[in-house]
Amino acid sequence: MTDADDVARAVADAHRREWAFVLAATVRVAQDFDLAEECVQEAYAAALSAWRRDGVPAKPAAWLTTTAKRRAMDAIRRERTLRSKLPLLIELEGREGQEDQEAREGQQHHQDQADPEATVPDERLRLIFTCCHPALAQEAQLALTLRLVCGLSTPDTARMLLVSESTMAARITRAKKKISAARIPFRVPRAAELPDRLGAVLGVVHLLFTAGHTAPSGPDLLRTELTDRALFLARTLRDLMPDEPEVRGLLALFLVTDTRRATRTDADGRLLRLEEQDRSQWDGEALAEAHELIVAGLRGGRAGRYLLQAAIASLYAQAPTYEETDWSQLVVLYDRLLAVWPSPTVALNRTVPLSMAQGPEKAFDAVAELEKDDRLARYPYLPAIKADLWRRLGRDAEATKAYRQALELTDNEAERAFLAGRAGETGPPVR
Repeated sequence: MTDADDVARAVADAHRREWAFVLAATVRVAQDFDLAEECVQEAYAAALSAWRRDGVPAKPAAWLTTTAKRRAMDAIRRERTLRSKLPLLIELEGREGQEDQEAREGQQHHQDQADPEATVPDERLRLIFTCCHPALAQEAQLALTLRLVCGLSTPDTARMLLVSESTMAARITRAKKKISAARIPFRVPRAAELPDRLGAVLGVVHLLFTAGHTAPSGPDLLRTELTDRALFLARTLRDLMPDEPEVRGLLALFLVTDTRRATRTDADGRLLRLEEQDRSQWDGEALAEAHELIVAGLRGGRAGRYLLQAAIASLYAQAPTYEETDWSQLVVLYDRLLAVWPSPTVALNRTVPLSMAQGPEKAFDAVAELEKDDRLARYPYLPAIKADLWRRLGRDAEATKAYRQALELTDNEAERAFLAGRAGETGPPVR
């Protein structure tokens, strides 16, 4: 018998790291999100007793995937048996259901015959492309994929997309119903269909990386399993679509951003500002690889949002010190980024180099305009940036109030500790 605490930790670790892979594999068998999710949940529950009895398997993901698939196949067989034994009661329903089942089996057979692995080689990436179906609204694509395929919780998904938890839950439910009602097939898109879905797929992978770079909730600043997964998916996309500039831009953005991973917190897990980080510890090879991708992309013509974000991150990283950052050039790059991606979060991020290049008073004008945007009402970095501007102007009372507002909107414990510390430096300690 394996110790119950060890098993619980193993199951929790497998849930955090392998949920997306297990669900992606099970959906292909179940051909239904609700059934697949139920079977995966049952597989994790079964692991608690089976692993305690038999020991934790060498490959937990494989054990969980096999168990979930078997449960899905058992459920499908039970459904078929029910139809065959109640022909008079469900004659019409059964006939329609059988037609649906035959259609699904035909789609699965066609998928197997077409060898989808040859088109999209990763199980999770295949399901992301599948979920980013043009029949679904973009907000539904993001919600469904982040929650089910990437394994983020509904509250964390809501925080990432700046909506309430109830709104996010409703989006996910509507997306599932849309897939069922429209009979959207659970199949890998053909190679010719991939470019039309690429924008949505890049958006999902970018948000996945963002959720790992700064976790929406929890005790740790980072969730490295998410950033590692996003980096893997970005490299897979680059291998799959090497001529797409935005794919190269996304990979470059991840490489530049992740190079600071080891320096973003101290030994006690305390968040370190960019100016406090030891640049000598940044990954030079990753920065060089990103630089090549960025230069090649910028030479190729009109830059898109990911390539421009990568160029901004690279410019921050290239400076010998924080004080020597080319703030004016950063403002120019942000202006170019806003032209192709008019996002309120981009406009807010622009205020940081603007304050360094032209002073905090100038940045305040931009922040005041952004406060009118309802989309940023739940965004903690708006009051956090405002607090830093007040702090630089010596307006400690206003800074403390803004830091406390940011604290109320933040669920990541490392960020909360940082904000509480900053608020305590400009006002009474936060209790």
